[in-house]
Amino acid sequence: MKQFLCLLIGLSVSVTSSLAQSITKDDYKRAVSFMYDNYNNKTAFNLYNEVKWFKDSSGIWFVDYSKQGGVYKTISFKGFKTELLFDQKRVADELNKVLETKVEANQLSLSDFERIGNDSLAFKNADRAYVLNLKTYQLREKEKDEKEEPNEFESKSPDGKWIAYSENHNLFIKSTKTEAKHQLSFDGDKNYEYASWYGWYDKMEGENGERPKHFYVDWSKDSKWISTNIVDLRNAEKMYLLDYSIDTLYKPKLLSYYRGSPGDTTMVHVKPAFFNVESKKEVKTSLPTNTHINAVSVQWSEKPGIIYANYQDRGYQKERVKEINLNTNTERTLITEESKTNIDNFRYWLLEENDKLIFLSERSGWRQLYALDLKTGNTTSLTNGAYYVNGISHIDKEKGVVYFMASGKDKGNNIYHQQLYKVDLSGKITLLTSENVHHRISFSKDGLYFVDNYSTISIPTKTVLRESTTGKTVTNLTEADISEAAINDWKAPEVFQLIAKDGKTTIYGALWKPTNFDPDKKYPIIDATYTGPHTQRFPKSFNGVFNNQSLAELGFVIMQMDGLGTSGRSKEFHDHSYKNMGNNLEDHVLAIKYLGDKYSWIDASRVGIFGHSAGGYDTGRAMLAFPDIYKVGVASSADHDFRMEKAWWPEMYQGWPIDSTYQKVSNITNAKNLKGKLLLVHGGMDDNVNPSATFKLAEALVKADKEFDLLILPSQRHGYDGEHRKYFIKKRWNYFIEHLRGSTPIWDFKWE
Repeated sequence: MKQFLCLLIGLSVSVTSSLAQSITKDDYKRAVSFMYDNYNNKTAFNLYNEVKWFKDSSGIWFVDYSKQGGVYKTISFKGFKTELLFDQKRVADELNKVLETKVEANQLSLSDFERIGNDSLAFKNADRAYVLNLKTYQLREKEKDEKEEPNEFESKSPDGKWIAYSENHNLFIKSTKTEAKHQLSFDGDKNYEYASWYGWYDKMEGENGERPKHFYVDWSKDSKWISTNIVDLRNAEKMYLLDYSIDTLYKPKLLSYYRGSPGDTTMVHVKPAFFNVESKKEVKTSLPTNTHINAVSVQWSEKPGIIYANYQDRGYQKERVKEINLNTNTERTLITEESKTNIDNFRYWLLEENDKLIFLSERSGWRQLYALDLKTGNTTSLTNGAYYVNGISHIDKEKGVVYFMASGKDKGNNIYHQQLYKVDLSGKITLLTSENVHHRISFSKDGLYFVDNYSTISIPTKTVLRESTTGKTVTNLTEADISEAAINDWKAPEVFQLIAKDGKTTIYGALWKPTNFDPDKKYPIIDATYTGPHTQRFPKSFNGVFNNQSLAELGFVIMQMDGLGTSGRSKEFHDHSYKNMGNNLEDHVLAIKYLGDKYSWIDASRVGIFGHSAGGYDTGRAMLAFPDIYKVGVASSADHDFRMEKAWWPEMYQGWPIDSTYQKVSNITNAKNLKGKLLLVHGGMDDNVNPSATFKLAEALVKADKEFDLLILPSQRHGYDGEHRKYFIKKRWNYFIEHLRGSTPIWDFKWE
């Protein structure tokens, strides 16, 4: 009897455990409710408000979302009173007269509003433009204005006297008065093209298809000079795609595009060229002919015949800014930046009204603002300290005031939260956003006002309009509403921190838990990864509060974090990833072990990982370099071998010239290490990260006799759209449910 009872209890425990692992359609329903599609629709409202400025600087317009729908509102800068932009029911009624599909007043999707006088509004609905009479509510379709759609293959001089155009790959100008034509260049030819530009996504059909036609010139403000480029395609090699997605074709279409890989010399090259309109002659300079990934960028000075040129050497370890006088054909080097690793965060702005050039540099070890005196060549620091200047938001050129975003400047702030400051040319800094949270700023064109969406991952967004000079709030606009999510016991992600692999630096991350979280259970943990060194993953604002909630609802704890090597902190912090991207996940492994020890409800023996693009590389790397930690991975649109990637990104972060480290960190060369379950996904038409590396990794896994799964979405590019996106999300969800949670997934569930 005792043996029978023990057996019965054992079976009962087994059945209970099995039932606990089952997944239901209600779980999927909760997951779907937290998808981005339901923002400003069902689950959450006003997490971030993209306020728009009228071009005439008269005010702003925005949409205030709620469960009842979106309400279009406006504020005039005269009285700062919030009013309805228009009567939505009357507009919906008018639209329904001209549209084939019926639209509801609270579900309007309109854009590009501009005032026409005091009585009319111009706007767009889908791809059609309308003008609304605000008194009569008569709606008419806006006629195309030829002035609004200039010939993209011509450019008129600012004084209106000349038109620049290209013919037979050479640059010409013609008089608008006499139509007399003048040829400015003479050695242009097919594949050596004046007045053109390199198109990153230019597609050509077949091996010898025609490249899309391009035209580019930049007139000096006094109309006396033309700046342009020579695009040299003569020795450039291509990448290829096979388009299987055309329903009417039963053979794939071959597509090609010019794109260099790391270390290639057979790339598109770009050479700057300058022409004097009066003499009709080219003025030669010493500026180099560089590849399309480090081409020279040029801008005109306010002074006649003066240009500023900025370019990097191949490998991104040396950067220059030069001033070139085309009148005298002389030049001087204003700035030279050099680094033993890479230069990733240099930017500059002209402030000639004050004889200054403002630039951002990491020369001190932190990204800071500097001012170069254009007369003396001397450089002074406008900001200084152990904090990071994220970027310039606005420059008041008349007053010589620079508005900038910075993180980590004031004590008590999270190192990733950005605040707005202003600094004058003497270096006096003023804080304009006092709230100790993350701020996202948008300035009016005239710089008098800015919109501030401020929040944290746990503090809901407030959107306000502020004065630029003082930061004073003029009026409140919207607040985030998550009441629907709160009803379902949703809680904000939990922020965590630990010491990184260097033993001294604090790193940060966040955890998402299911709304039906039970602290007495153990949950698998999934790493939502992207260690791409040009960005960061710590969730700073409330806008990303639900990013991983959908997957968490299916019975997981989701981790998102930044380890050493990502951006937005010190140069030393960033440099951990340089020529070392194969080790970017070491801090993630530390975090998983740390969290598993800290929380009884995290099962650190069941670890998954997913990521897209560079995050897809991370996923493959995790499964192959840390196979005893990571058990299940989904890698989408991944650059599995940097030697097969577009040139600039690997050369910036893995170094140039190409060396043995590329082989060492390749997922393809490490395919033999796979132990867990790996799903590879790629869009067949991905012209950003070519699918070839995914296919090559699949081939290597086959040769290594490793079991894996492969999903190709034939019509999709780097990102996945519409039904393809939903199919991929479903596949990713179910892959973790089956292989990490150990449950039987459900395929047929509702997306609404």
